[in-house]
Amino acid sequence: MNLFRNKISYQKIALLFFLATSSLFAGNSDNTISFFLLFTGLFGGMGMFLYGMEMMSDGMKVTAGNSMRTILEKLTSNKYLAVLVGAFVTMVIQSSSATTVMLVSFVNSGLLAFSQALGVILGSNIGSTVTAQIVAFKVTDYALLLIALGSIMSLFSKKETIKNLGLVVLGFGLLFYGMKVMSDTMKPLRSDPAFNSILTSFENPFLGILAGAIFTALVQSSSATTGIVITLASGGSITLEAGIPLIFGANIGTCITALLAGLNASRDAKRVAVAHVTFNVIGVLLFCFWIPTFADIISQTSQNIPRQIANAHTIFNIIASVVFIPFTGFIAKTIIHYFPDKEVDRNIEKPAVLHLDDSLVSQPEAAINNAQAEIKGVVGLTERVVGTLVRPFIKGQELIDIENTDQDLMSGMNQRIEKISFLNQKISEYLITASKSDLSSNQSKELFTLVSIVNYLSSMNDLIKVRFVSLVSKKEGINEDFSDTDQQEAIDYHKRLIKQVNRLDKFFIKFDKEKMEKIIIKGKENTDFEKKYKLDRIERMKTSSEADIKSSEINQLHSQLMDMLKQVNIFINLIASSLIELESEQE
Repeated sequence: MNLFRNKISYQKIALLFFLATSSLFAGNSDNTISFFLLFTGLFGGMGMFLYGMEMMSDGMKVTAGNSMRTILEKLTSNKYLAVLVGAFVTMVIQSSSATTVMLVSFVNSGLLAFSQALGVILGSNIGSTVTAQIVAFKVTDYALLLIALGSIMSLFSKKETIKNLGLVVLGFGLLFYGMKVMSDTMKPLRSDPAFNSILTSFENPFLGILAGAIFTALVQSSSATTGIVITLASGGSITLEAGIPLIFGANIGTCITALLAGLNASRDAKRVAVAHVTFNVIGVLLFCFWIPTFADIISQTSQNIPRQIANAHTIFNIIASVVFIPFTGFIAKTIIHYFPDKEVDRNIEKPAVLHLDDSLVSQPEAAINNAQAEIKGVVGLTERVVGTLVRPFIKGQELIDIENTDQDLMSGMNQRIEKISFLNQKISEYLITASKSDLSSNQSKELFTLVSIVNYLSSMNDLIKVRFVSLVSKKEGINEDFSDTDQQEAIDYHKRLIKQVNRLDKFFIKFDKEKMEKIIIKGKENTDFEKKYKLDRIERMKTSSEADIKSSEINQLHSQLMDMLKQVNIFINLIASSLIELESEQE
């Protein structure tokens, strides 16, 4: 598992070095403080703290990420419920950034409206405060026990779930032990006037907010900033009045991650990032002018300063979310006004890849959502292709005609077939790249299923490409039409196929398992009908007079057309069976 993922970056190392070397000058002139021990204590303690938090978050995401993705997909229709879901998901996976990444992919794929995503963003701010509440508990004495337990679970267990939980426990242990090391290292500095002067200066709201924002932007984790502030408070080095501006600044600094991710990302990613910044900056502005009063209120919640700071963090985010919830619709409209959709037409000469965001391919949950959304687009094109299959062979307007009447039939058909081939190739490449990331067993199965579905869609597309062109060419060389009965059989079976592809398309909107079960049932009915057509045809030929019997060429063409439709039905059934199997395994 890649636990670093650019988080333990040169920025963090530079910051740690800056903090450590800055603290050296807080020592007394008589050299009573060991500069070397101070440096190694701060640097090593903070490194363990950040690494432990990263390990804990990654373990949570691998263990519960896929389930959290399902919850986000299905429980965000109401904006109030969306806030609760966002808080719960972030609390479980211990990463508001991961929640934001999933949100971007959901909005981008059409699974979630942008206005619904705003509620989840507010909830993620609340969920991120759980880490501070945990850190505020005095459990540093048990840190080594947690490290030992987590190491045993992750190294010696054969079950993937236990291994991942072991990483979570190990991360907690490293986090708390890093806190202990930093707290012990800073004890000699409590009596140092220069050091105390620096910390006291953070009681100035704007200076504290600025320092918290810069620190969080560098370490890219508001939870890390809050945890370090609580560590300082537990050692008696910082007051509540100084801690509150720092955690307010952390709420602003954490937006940097989303802003950086949105620079070269999709329009939806930019909107989510802008919404995150809007909520957090305005929230801090609402509170920053009455911090002393807020501190007085918070001081009544506990006698313990670290707990007070954790409570301030939680209460601030809850109040800010409650204030913003009624205005999410207005804020969404405002952001969309300044960041409008770019119209992308799938019917242009070069096929448009709408959802495969390369910047999210290393995030399994987001990559899976992106691939599903692109597959839905392919299914939509396939529905139009299938809707055209019997048109050249039918006289009159009895069939469902979804083809543009002003567009040449074969030209439009070939264009869509080529687009489907192009998109299927891009989706397959995207899924192969995503499979190289660290995946849970469920994510691996889901990726494998999506690859199988793309292969089935490609095979169906190739079948139509070869058979349809051949049949149309053959029809042009025959001067006869199907009999009325044969024509009606083709029309009826064709209508059934269109409904099947439509059910498949609807599945990728709401991931409704019942749609797939209905495809299987109707697919079997279609097979039975096709057999019945053959038997009825044989009986008709036995009883028909010689004058009524069509030539062998038109009869053979009808049989080949029905066979092609039957093969399409089989591919749709295979796709449905794969999706049902996957959904059943994940329940």
